[in-house]
Parts: sequence; C-alpha cells; structure tokens
Amino acid sequence: PEPPSPPEAPPEPRSGRSAALRARMEERLLGAQFRYLNQQLYTGSSRDAARLFRADPAAFHLYHRGFERQVRRWPERPVQRIVRYLRRRPASLVVADFGCGDCTLAASVRNQVHCFDLVPLSPRVTVCDMAEVPLADESVDVAVFCLALMGTNLQEILGEANRVLKLGGTLMVAEVASRFEDIRTFLKAMAQLGFRTVSKDLSSSYFYVLEFAKTGPCRTGPAPGLRLRPCLYKRR
Repeated sequence: PEPPSPPEAPPEPRSGRSAALRARMEERLLGAQFRYLNQQLYTGSSRDAARLFRADPAAFHLYHRGFERQVRRWPERPVQRIVRYLRRRPASLVVADFGCGDCTLAASVRNQVHCFDLVPLSPRVTVCDMAEVPLADESVDVAVFCLALMGTNLQEILGEANRVLKLGGTLMVAEVASRFEDIRTFLKAMAQLGFRTVSKDLSSSYFYVLEFAKTGPCRTGPAPGLRLRPCLYKRR
C-alpha cells in the first residue's frame, strides 16, 4: 500500500494575508506619492516648492521617506563624501547646507552649520526658499548642495550660494550623475556664476561630487549651459 500523503500546511491566517496586502498597497501608494512630489520639485521653481510644502508640511515628510528609500539602495551616500571632506578641513569653517534634509551633515561634523530646507525635519533647520536664505553677504566658508539642486531657477539658487560665500570660499555639489547633460558645459556655466572648478569626482555611476572656489560675484546675463535633467523615477 502507498504511504499516506503528508498533511497539508494550514492556510495562512486571514489576518496575516490582510496585513501583507495592506503593506504592499501602502508601499505602492508611497511610491506614487513620492514620484508626484519629486516631479513637482524638479519641474517648478524653488518658490513653487516652498509654497507647496508650506501648504502641506506632511507632504515633505512623505517625500523624505521616499527619498531615503531610493538612496538606501546606493552603495554609498553622497552626504558621507561631504562629511569626510569637512573633517579634513578646519573645524572653524562656517558651513551653509542648502537642502539639508534631516541635518546628517551638521550632526556629523564639528563645524558650525547653517541648515536650510523647506520643512524642519530637525530643530536645527531654518525654513526658507533656497534662493533666499537668511545669511549676510560673504558670511560662510563652505556652501553645500547634496542632492539638493532642484527647481527650474538653478542660476538664482547658485547665485544665492555665491552671495553668502566669502571670496575664495568653497562650494560643494553632490548630484545624481544622470542629471548632467554635458559636464564640461555645466562647469563652464559655473565659471560665469563666479566659481572656479577645483576638483571633480565622476567615478560613481550614481552621483558626481564637484568642488568649486568662489572667484568673484556672479556675472549678469543668462548662463545657458547651467542645465540639469529632472531626476524623475519610473514606476516599478
């Protein structure tokens, strides 16, 4: 006689199936909301972004959750590159962090760091438009944009960094590699904004790290090479 068949595994409890389904739906909803907010940030001006999150601060928290989920997949977080750079420099240098997020940079270095963003994820944050930060002219030694060059008014935003930087001060930019249409044209446009290229690290396929020194005020007139592609995420 054939041996008896093994007993069937008990079905997954209904509550467990419901929880798993709810988690998947919440994940998809978060992804859709993040993609929508991300598109608004990259296709509107910094003033549009400030108005958006002033009207709905909870949307910024949702955006930051989606952003963290994306960056977590990278082999290295670009903010850690900036941290290592500042730790090699004197702690007396004053830093302005444009688009600081949760203030990881400020929490990781001994420097005085002015943290600016659209919504305060930390008590350190000063809420403002990145094109109008509340700092005096030539009052900081280092300005940082770490995955924060959003908005269609890039020239205005980088011009604000020029305004607050001391002559000879450092501008650090870490940005998604695929956003650069032509890196040489971009660097040439930065020279028009009063920044000399000191170094460029293009070794990562995920992000570039660029170091500039302020040579003088921004020149008047448009800088046509100052273009970055929107960082838009596809539905997975």
